[in-house]
Amino acid sequence: MIVYEYPFNERIRTLLRLEDLYEKFNFFYHQTHPLQHHAALATIFEMLEVAGRADLKSDLLQELERQKQTLLSFKSNPNVQADMLDAILSEVDRTSSALMASQGKTGQNVRENEWLMSIRGRTIIPGGACEFDLPSYYAWQHRPAEARSADIATWFAPLAPLFEAISLVLRLLRESGRPAKMIAQSGSYQQMLQGKVYQMLRLAIDESIGAIPEISANKYMLWIRFTSQDGDMKPKPLESDVPFDLTLCNF
Repeated sequence: MIVYEYPFNERIRTLLRLEDLYEKFNFFYHQTHPLQHHAALATIFEMLEVAGRADLKSDLLQELERQKQTLLSFKSNPNVQADMLDAILSEVDRTSSALMASQGKTGQNVRENEWLMSIRGRTIIPGGACEFDLPSYYAWQHRPAEARSADIATWFAPLAPLFEAISLVLRLLRESGRPAKMIAQSGSYQQMLQGKVYQMLRLAIDESIGAIPEISANKYMLWIRFTSQDGDMKPKPLESDVPFDLTLCNF
């Protein structure tokens, strides 16, 4: 199954973008080639661009506190597994404390590093990080992989609490919904939302069907149109019925 996710607001859109960048960073960071470490560092720069909103940290702290209060209300419910609930509450507390303890603006340590900022300025230019543009960076790329990894880990460390909070918030959001089996008749599906507010949609579809969803939504209506790709990758509408799983998520 391929899972597609669609954010209903700008806040969730930002969190999903940062989650995607974090996955890319993790992949390239754990490699050893200098070009892969260049990609990891460039991804940190992208993270700073996306996470530049000053209220992102406070938004996450408020959401974690709200989730904590919601979870605490389940304490008296006999149908809730107490050990699992306590584990989640402990994770929320630990994540909130780490995020609260992080000082300054997101990525301030990177912004205050003139050497890193010189690299960031050149990476914006196509082909701008060549050896003749940044000889000191070229020399750094020739250091042992372990040394480069240690440097990247040091530069990323102040960002880690933010991404742990993003991961937890998105996990709780995804777990808030229950999948329902749907059929898009003649490749099209509509659902009235009747003003109910959702944060995110998740759509799971069998990969073998070859259907690609194009999703649009507002607080009144959800619309999904399935397409397929031909040889030159140009999308064309699907006219057959398409089965899929739909999950509407909301805190």
